[in-house]
Amino acid sequence: MSRRIIAFDSVSVDGYFAAEGGGLDWTMPERALDDETASRLDGHGTILFGRRTYDMFASYWPSVTDTSVEPHNGRPITAAHRAMGAWINAAEKIVWSRTRADVTWSGSRLIRDFDPREVAAWKKAPGRDMMIFGSGSIVALLARHGLMDEYQLLVNPVLLGGGRTLVEGAPRARLELIDSTTYPSGNVKLRYRPKA
Repeated sequence: MSRRIIAFDSVSVDGYFAAEGGGLDWTMPERALDDETASRLDGHGTILFGRRTYDMFASYWPSVTDTSVEPHNGRPITAAHRAMGAWINAAEKIVWSRTRADVTWSGSRLIRDFDPREVAAWKKAPGRDMMIFGSGSIVALLARHGLMDEYQLLVNPVLLGGGRTLVEGAPRARLELIDSTTYPSGNVKLRYRPKA
């Protein structure tokens, strides 16, 4: 059984995963999803990052157990977020960047150039599925090379009117809906896989 690459991203109803300027203050918290996610975390995982998302994660998650509020929305840190923080901090973190000199967050590895053959080899190696949060440029590269296995989109009930789309520059592809879940906040999680 091969490892899959799964992207999880919050998106607006009008299709943006980041506001102009990269802000995420528009995302709607979803306690039920956080609790569901935290209850399924076990073992160590692998997270794939582009530089911008890595920088955002590295500025927040290493100290999530030492803080009481979320930086992008000011809401209290929940037990689920602490559990996710422990999982993220323990995960192998692979970051693609040509501009960073190094990566110092525990478990991080810096890769300068994207090589689809290297990623294909990771998928064949034993281990758990690999996750991507944000990192639209990396998701687009993976999609362009047929390496994406699943897209989990949390559609937030908000219109941004502009920003960054998740897979800008990726080729047109048909997707198959695997599952959908509606949450109390009005968020809807859609799970898709590339159609064969």
